[in-house]
Amino acid sequence: MNAEQATALSPAVQRGQRPRVLEAVAAQQPDLTRLSETLHANPELGWQEHRAAGWTADYLEQHGFDVEMGYLGFPTALRAVFGNGTRRIGIMAEYDALPGLGHACGHNIITAISCGAAVALAEFAAERDLTVELYGTPAEEGGGGKIELLKKGAFHGLDLAMMAHPSPVDSAEARPFAVAHNHVEYRGKSAHAAAYPEQGVNANDAFIVAQVALGLLRQQLPAGTRVHGIQTRGGEAPNAIPERTEGRWYVRAESLAQLENLEERVHRCFEAGALASGCELSVTPESEPYSEFRTDLRALELYIGHAESLGRDFDVPPEQATMNRASTDMGNVSQVVPAIHPYIGLGCFPAANHQPEFAAHCVGEAANRAIHDGAAALALTALDFLAK
Repeated sequence: MNAEQATALSPAVQRGQRPRVLEAVAAQQPDLTRLSETLHANPELGWQEHRAAGWTADYLEQHGFDVEMGYLGFPTALRAVFGNGTRRIGIMAEYDALPGLGHACGHNIITAISCGAAVALAEFAAERDLTVELYGTPAEEGGGGKIELLKKGAFHGLDLAMMAHPSPVDSAEARPFAVAHNHVEYRGKSAHAAAYPEQGVNANDAFIVAQVALGLLRQQLPAGTRVHGIQTRGGEAPNAIPERTEGRWYVRAESLAQLENLEERVHRCFEAGALASGCELSVTPESEPYSEFRTDLRALELYIGHAESLGRDFDVPPEQATMNRASTDMGNVSQVVPAIHPYIGLGCFPAANHQPEFAAHCVGEAANRAIHDGAAALALTALDFLAK
Protein backbone atom coordinates (compact mmCIF):
# COMPACT_ATOMS: atom_id res chain seq x y z
CA MET A 1 0.00 0.00 0.00
CA ASN A 2 1.45 3.36 -0.99
CA ALA A 3 1.06 6.62 0.92
CA GLU A 4 -1.84 7.82 -1.22
CA GLN A 5 -3.76 4.58 -0.67
CA ALA A 6 -2.99 4.59 3.06
CA THR A 7 -4.25 8.12 3.62
CA ALA A 8 -7.28 7.48 1.40
CA LEU A 9 -8.31 4.76 3.85
CA SER A 10 -7.49 6.90 6.87
CA PRO A 11 -10.48 7.67 9.11
CA ALA A 12 -9.04 11.13 9.73
CA VAL A 13 -9.00 11.76 5.99
CA GLN A 14 -12.45 10.28 5.48
CA ARG A 15 -13.88 12.47 8.24
CA GLY A 16 -12.27 15.60 6.82
CA GLN A 17 -10.03 15.96 9.86
CA ARG A 18 -6.72 16.09 7.98
CA PRO A 19 -7.18 19.69 6.75
CA ARG A 20 -8.08 20.79 10.26
CA VAL A 21 -4.94 19.17 11.68
CA LEU A 22 -2.72 20.71 9.02
CA GLU A 23 -4.31 24.10 9.56
CA ALA A 24 -3.84 23.84 13.34
CA VAL A 25 -0.17 22.95 12.96
CA ALA A 26 0.45 25.63 10.33
CA ALA A 27 -1.13 28.26 12.55
CA GLN A 28 1.32 27.34 15.32
CA GLN A 29 4.41 27.17 13.11
CA PRO A 30 5.89 30.61 13.95
CA ASP A 31 5.45 30.02 17.68
CA LEU A 32 6.71 26.43 17.51
CA THR A 33 9.79 27.63 15.63
CA ARG A 34 10.37 30.28 18.26
CA LEU A 35 10.04 27.72 21.06
CA SER A 36 12.47 25.35 19.37
CA GLU A 37 15.02 28.08 18.70
CA THR A 38 14.76 29.39 22.27
CA LEU A 39 15.45 25.94 23.69
CA HIS A 40 18.32 25.45 21.25
CA ALA A 41 19.93 28.73 22.29
CA ASN A 42 19.59 27.95 26.00
CA PRO A 43 20.63 24.30 26.52
CA GLU A 44 20.17 22.78 29.96
CA LEU A 45 21.40 19.42 31.21
CA GLY A 46 19.22 16.63 32.58
CA TRP A 47 17.33 17.41 35.80
CA GLN A 48 18.30 21.09 35.34
CA GLU A 49 15.83 22.04 32.57
CA HIS A 50 14.05 24.72 34.61
CA ARG A 51 13.74 27.32 31.85
CA ALA A 52 12.88 24.70 29.21
CA ALA A 53 10.08 23.31 31.35
CA GLY A 54 8.80 26.81 32.02
CA TRP A 55 8.77 27.81 28.35
CA THR A 56 7.00 24.56 27.44
CA ALA A 57 4.40 25.10 30.17
CA ASP A 58 3.81 28.69 29.04
CA TYR A 59 3.19 27.55 25.47
CA LEU A 60 0.63 24.96 26.49
CA GLU A 61 -1.13 27.22 28.97
CA GLN A 62 -1.56 29.80 26.21
CA HIS A 63 -3.43 27.13 24.25
CA GLY A 64 -5.80 26.21 27.06
CA PHE A 65 -4.00 23.29 28.69
CA ASP A 66 -4.03 22.80 32.44
CA VAL A 67 -0.37 22.46 33.41
CA GLU A 68 1.07 20.85 36.53
CA MET A 69 4.68 21.88 37.08
CA GLY A 70 6.97 19.82 39.28
CA TYR A 71 4.94 16.78 38.25
CA LEU A 72 5.15 13.89 40.73
CA GLY A 73 7.79 15.74 42.73
CA PHE A 74 10.33 16.24 39.93
CA PRO A 75 11.06 19.99 39.59
CA THR A 76 11.63 19.94 35.81
CA ALA A 77 8.84 17.52 34.91
CA LEU A 78 5.38 18.65 33.84
CA ARG A 79 2.02 17.25 32.81
CA ALA A 80 -0.32 19.31 30.64
CA VAL A 81 -3.91 18.17 30.05
CA PHE A 82 -6.68 19.22 27.67
CA GLY A 83 -10.13 17.62 27.74
CA ASN A 84 -11.65 14.96 29.94
CA GLY A 85 -12.48 12.16 27.53
CA THR A 86 -12.20 8.46 28.20
CA ARG A 87 -9.55 7.95 25.48
CA ARG A 88 -6.10 9.12 26.53
CA ILE A 89 -3.25 10.12 24.24
CA GLY A 90 0.14 10.79 25.87
CA ILE A 91 2.73 12.83 23.98
CA MET A 92 6.28 13.01 25.31
CA ALA A 93 8.43 16.14 25.27
CA GLU A 94 12.15 15.92 25.95
CA TYR A 95 14.19 19.08 26.49
CA ASP A 96 17.51 18.13 28.08
CA ALA A 97 20.77 18.88 26.27
CA LEU A 98 24.19 17.20 26.17
CA PRO A 99 27.26 18.25 28.17
CA GLY A 100 29.53 20.31 25.94
CA LEU A 101 27.37 19.73 22.85
CA GLY A 102 24.14 21.57 23.60
CA HIS A 103 21.14 20.38 21.61
CA ALA A 104 23.11 17.96 19.46
CA CYS A 105 20.34 15.39 19.76
CA GLY A 106 17.55 17.75 18.77
CA HIS A 107 15.44 17.65 21.90
CA ASN A 108 14.43 21.23 21.17
CA ILE A 109 12.71 19.88 18.05
CA ILE A 110 11.06 17.08 20.03
CA THR A 111 9.45 19.59 22.39
CA ALA A 112 8.17 21.70 19.50
CA ILE A 113 6.79 18.65 17.66
CA SER A 114 5.06 17.37 20.77
CA CYS A 115 3.55 20.75 21.64
CA GLY A 116 2.32 21.18 18.07
CA ALA A 117 0.73 17.73 18.01
CA ALA A 118 -0.90 18.21 21.41
CA VAL A 119 -2.45 21.57 20.48
CA ALA A 120 -3.67 20.18 17.15
CA LEU A 121 -5.31 17.24 18.91
CA ALA A 122 -6.92 19.48 21.52
CA GLU A 123 -9.30 20.76 18.86
CA PHE A 124 -10.81 17.26 18.66
CA ALA A 125 -11.00 16.54 22.39
CA ALA A 126 -14.74 17.04 22.80
CA GLU A 127 -15.91 15.44 19.56
CA ARG A 128 -13.60 12.41 19.87
CA ASP A 129 -13.93 11.80 23.64
CA LEU A 130 -10.23 12.57 24.10
CA THR A 131 -7.96 13.55 26.92
CA VAL A 132 -4.77 14.97 25.42
CA GLU A 133 -1.80 14.73 27.78
CA LEU A 134 1.65 16.17 27.17
CA TYR A 135 4.43 15.08 29.50
CA GLY A 136 7.61 17.09 29.92
CA THR A 137 10.11 14.35 30.71
CA PRO A 138 13.52 15.37 32.11
CA ALA A 139 16.90 13.76 31.78
CA GLU A 140 16.55 11.39 28.84
CA GLU A 141 20.29 11.65 28.17
CA GLY A 142 21.32 9.16 30.81
CA GLY A 143 19.15 10.13 33.78
CA GLY A 144 16.13 7.97 33.02
CA GLY A 145 13.51 10.63 33.69
CA LYS A 146 10.67 8.63 32.20
CA ILE A 147 11.60 5.62 34.31
CA GLU A 148 11.41 7.69 37.48
CA LEU A 149 8.04 9.07 36.39
CA LEU A 150 6.82 5.55 35.58
CA LYS A 151 7.74 4.38 39.07
CA LYS A 152 5.48 7.08 40.51
CA GLY A 153 2.53 6.16 38.31
CA ALA A 154 2.91 8.33 35.21
CA PHE A 155 1.74 7.09 31.80
CA HIS A 156 -0.22 4.08 33.10
CA GLY A 157 -3.57 3.70 31.34
CA LEU A 158 -2.68 5.66 28.21
CA ASP A 159 -4.25 4.35 25.02
CA LEU A 160 -1.15 5.44 23.11
CA ALA A 161 2.15 7.11 24.01
CA MET A 162 4.16 8.73 21.25
CA MET A 163 6.88 11.14 20.24
CA ALA A 164 9.10 11.78 17.21
CA HIS A 165 12.87 12.17 17.47
CA PRO A 166 15.20 14.04 15.06
CA SER A 167 17.70 12.03 13.07
CA PRO A 168 19.82 12.54 9.93
CA VAL A 169 17.15 10.66 7.93
CA ASP A 170 13.62 9.37 8.46
CA SER A 171 13.41 5.98 10.16
CA ALA A 172 10.08 4.58 11.29
CA GLU A 173 10.61 1.88 13.90
CA ALA A 174 12.61 2.37 17.08
CA ARG A 175 14.86 -0.62 17.83
CA PRO A 176 16.99 0.75 20.67
CA PHE A 177 19.51 -1.15 22.71
CA ALA A 178 18.76 -1.75 26.36
CA VAL A 179 21.40 0.16 28.29
CA ALA A 180 22.87 0.46 31.78
CA HIS A 181 24.60 3.69 32.84
CA ASN A 182 27.20 3.41 35.60
CA HIS A 183 29.51 5.70 37.50
CA VAL A 184 32.82 3.98 38.28
CA GLU A 185 35.21 5.14 40.99
CA TYR A 186 38.54 3.83 42.26
CA ARG A 187 40.10 5.01 45.52
CA GLY A 188 43.78 4.47 46.27
CA LYS A 189 46.41 6.44 48.15
CA SER A 190 48.40 9.45 47.00
CA ALA A 191 52.17 9.71 47.27
CA HIS A 192 55.04 11.63 45.71
CA ALA A 193 55.62 9.89 42.40
CA ALA A 194 59.41 10.27 42.51
CA ALA A 195 60.35 10.40 46.21
CA TYR A 196 57.93 7.93 47.84
CA PRO A 197 56.19 5.96 45.06
CA GLU A 198 56.15 2.79 47.16
CA GLN A 199 53.69 4.47 49.52
CA GLY A 200 51.12 5.05 46.78
CA VAL A 201 48.15 3.03 45.59
CA ASN A 202 47.56 4.16 42.01
CA ALA A 203 43.89 4.65 41.13
CA ASN A 204 44.79 5.54 37.55
CA ASP A 205 46.53 2.18 37.12
CA ALA A 206 43.26 0.57 38.20
CA PHE A 207 41.40 2.26 35.37
CA ILE A 208 44.07 1.33 32.85
CA VAL A 209 43.91 -2.35 33.85
CA ALA A 210 40.09 -2.27 33.62
CA GLN A 211 40.13 -0.70 30.17
CA VAL A 212 42.64 -3.26 28.89
CA ALA A 213 40.41 -6.02 30.25
CA LEU A 214 37.37 -4.48 28.58
CA GLY A 215 39.25 -4.25 25.28
CA LEU A 216 40.10 -7.95 25.45
CA LEU A 217 36.55 -8.85 26.49
CA ARG A 218 35.09 -7.33 23.33
CA GLN A 219 36.29 -10.28 21.23
CA GLN A 220 33.94 -12.56 23.15
CA LEU A 221 30.91 -10.28 23.30
CA PRO A 222 27.73 -11.17 21.39
CA ALA A 223 27.27 -9.34 18.10
CA GLY A 224 25.52 -6.02 18.47
CA THR A 225 26.40 -5.40 22.10
CA ARG A 226 28.24 -2.22 23.09
CA VAL A 227 30.58 -1.30 25.95
CA HIS A 228 31.90 2.25 26.02
CA GLY A 229 32.69 5.08 28.37
CA ILE A 230 34.99 7.86 29.46
CA GLN A 231 37.34 8.52 32.36
CA THR A 232 36.16 11.81 33.86
CA ARG A 233 38.89 12.12 36.50
CA GLY A 234 42.37 10.73 36.08
CA GLY A 235 44.43 12.40 38.78
CA GLU A 236 45.46 15.80 40.03
CA ALA A 237 49.16 16.24 39.17
CA PRO A 238 51.79 14.26 37.24
CA ASN A 239 54.11 14.12 40.24
CA ALA A 240 51.44 12.75 42.57
CA ILE A 241 50.20 9.17 42.37
CA PRO A 242 46.43 9.49 41.74
CA GLU A 243 44.40 8.51 44.78
CA ARG A 244 41.02 8.82 43.09
CA THR A 245 39.78 8.26 39.55
CA GLU A 246 36.27 8.28 38.13
CA GLY A 247 34.49 7.43 34.91
CA ARG A 248 31.11 6.91 33.29
CA TRP A 249 30.49 3.64 31.42
CA TYR A 250 27.56 2.39 29.36
CA VAL A 251 26.74 -1.22 28.57
CA ARG A 252 24.23 -1.93 25.78
CA ALA A 253 22.50 -5.12 24.67
CA GLU A 254 19.50 -6.23 22.65
CA SER A 255 17.31 -6.75 25.73
CA LEU A 256 17.29 -6.28 29.48
CA ALA A 257 17.79 -10.03 29.86
CA GLN A 258 20.94 -10.01 27.73
CA LEU A 259 22.11 -6.82 29.43
CA GLU A 260 22.06 -8.42 32.86
CA ASN A 261 24.49 -11.14 31.82
CA LEU A 262 26.73 -8.69 29.97
CA GLU A 263 26.92 -6.32 32.93
CA GLU A 264 28.30 -9.09 35.14
CA ARG A 265 31.18 -9.66 32.72
CA VAL A 266 31.93 -5.95 32.43
CA HIS A 267 31.86 -5.53 36.20
CA ARG A 268 34.53 -8.23 36.55
CA CYS A 269 36.82 -6.13 34.32
CA PHE A 270 36.51 -3.24 36.75
CA GLU A 271 37.10 -5.64 39.64
CA ALA A 272 40.30 -6.73 37.90
CA GLY A 273 41.54 -3.16 38.02
CA ALA A 274 40.88 -2.98 41.74
CA LEU A 275 42.51 -6.35 42.42
CA ALA A 276 45.67 -5.57 40.43
CA SER A 277 46.18 -2.10 41.87
CA GLY A 278 44.96 -2.60 45.43
CA CYS A 279 42.34 0.13 45.06
CA GLU A 280 38.81 0.16 46.37
CA LEU A 281 36.11 0.06 43.68
CA SER A 282 32.57 1.41 43.65
CA VAL A 283 30.16 1.08 40.72
CA THR A 284 26.98 3.15 41.08
CA PRO A 285 24.06 3.08 38.59
CA GLU A 286 23.21 6.55 37.28
CA SER A 287 19.68 5.41 36.51
CA GLU A 288 17.72 2.21 36.20
CA PRO A 289 18.44 0.39 32.92
CA TYR A 290 16.71 1.56 29.76
CA SER A 291 14.62 -1.17 28.15
CA GLU A 292 14.35 -2.40 24.60
CA PHE A 293 11.33 -1.00 22.71
CA ARG A 294 7.96 -2.67 22.12
CA THR A 295 6.42 -0.90 19.11
CA ASP A 296 2.68 -0.84 18.50
CA LEU A 297 2.75 -1.91 14.87
CA ARG A 298 -0.72 -0.63 13.98
CA ALA A 299 0.12 2.84 15.25
CA LEU A 300 3.46 2.74 13.46
CA GLU A 301 1.80 1.80 10.15
CA LEU A 302 -0.58 4.72 10.55
CA TYR A 303 2.32 7.08 11.26
CA ILE A 304 4.24 5.89 8.19
CA GLY A 305 1.24 6.50 5.94
CA HIS A 306 0.68 10.03 7.24
CA ALA A 307 4.40 10.89 7.22
CA GLU A 308 4.76 9.72 3.62
CA SER A 309 1.71 11.75 2.61
CA LEU A 310 3.57 14.80 3.96
CA GLY A 311 6.56 14.02 1.75
CA ARG A 312 8.62 11.99 4.19
CA ASP A 313 10.76 9.24 2.62
CA PHE A 314 11.68 6.09 4.55
CA ASP A 315 13.52 4.52 1.60
CA VAL A 316 17.00 5.49 2.76
CA PRO A 317 20.33 3.61 2.95
CA PRO A 318 20.25 1.43 6.09
CA GLU A 319 23.62 2.70 7.28
CA GLN A 320 22.18 6.23 7.47
CA ALA A 321 19.16 5.19 9.55
CA THR A 322 20.92 3.67 12.56
CA MET A 323 19.80 6.38 14.98
CA ASN A 324 16.85 4.07 15.62
CA ARG A 325 19.27 1.86 17.63
CA ALA A 326 20.00 4.64 20.13
CA SER A 327 18.84 3.78 23.65
CA THR A 328 15.93 5.70 25.14
CA ASP A 329 13.92 5.62 28.34
CA MET A 330 10.85 5.70 26.10
CA GLY A 331 11.55 1.97 25.77
CA ASN A 332 10.47 1.52 29.39
CA VAL A 333 7.22 3.37 28.67
CA SER A 334 6.59 1.06 25.70
CA GLN A 335 6.66 -1.95 28.02
CA VAL A 336 3.65 -0.54 29.90
CA VAL A 337 1.43 1.10 27.25
CA PRO A 338 1.16 1.01 23.42
CA ALA A 339 3.84 3.29 22.01
CA ILE A 340 5.71 4.53 18.95
CA HIS A 341 8.97 6.46 18.67
CA PRO A 342 9.67 7.23 15.00
CA TYR A 343 12.66 9.26 13.83
CA ILE A 344 12.18 12.30 11.63
CA GLY A 345 14.99 13.25 9.28
CA LEU A 346 16.75 16.57 8.88
CA GLY A 347 18.39 15.49 5.62
CA CYS A 348 21.86 16.19 6.98
CA PHE A 349 23.78 12.89 6.78
CA PRO A 350 26.73 12.42 7.45
CA ALA A 351 26.11 14.92 10.27
CA ALA A 352 24.54 12.77 12.96
CA ASN A 353 23.25 12.96 16.52
CA HIS A 354 25.67 13.87 19.30
CA GLN A 355 27.92 15.84 16.93
CA PRO A 356 28.31 19.65 16.86
CA GLU A 357 27.44 19.52 13.17
CA PHE A 358 24.08 17.95 13.99
CA ALA A 359 23.36 20.61 16.60
CA ALA A 360 23.76 23.22 13.88
CA HIS A 361 21.08 21.46 11.81
CA CYS A 362 18.59 21.46 14.70
CA VAL A 363 17.56 25.00 13.83
CA GLY A 364 16.76 26.29 10.36
CA GLU A 365 14.59 25.31 7.43
CA ALA A 366 14.93 21.52 7.71
CA ALA A 367 14.32 21.62 11.46
CA ASN A 368 11.21 23.75 10.99
CA ARG A 369 9.86 21.37 8.37
CA ALA A 370 10.49 18.46 10.75
CA ILE A 371 8.50 20.28 13.44
CA HIS A 372 5.55 20.74 11.08
CA ASP A 373 5.61 17.22 9.63
CA GLY A 374 6.21 15.51 12.97
CA ALA A 375 3.42 17.37 14.73
CA ALA A 376 0.93 16.75 11.92
CA ALA A 377 1.83 13.07 11.48
CA LEU A 378 1.59 12.34 15.22
CA ALA A 379 -1.76 14.11 15.56
CA LEU A 380 -3.23 12.31 12.56
CA THR A 381 -1.86 9.00 13.81
CA ALA A 382 -3.55 9.47 17.17
CA LEU A 383 -6.90 10.29 15.57
CA ASP A 384 -6.77 7.20 13.38
CA PHE A 385 -5.50 4.95 16.16
CA LEU A 386 -8.53 5.79 18.29
CA ALA A 387 -11.04 5.67 15.45
CA LYS A 388 -13.92 3.25 15.98
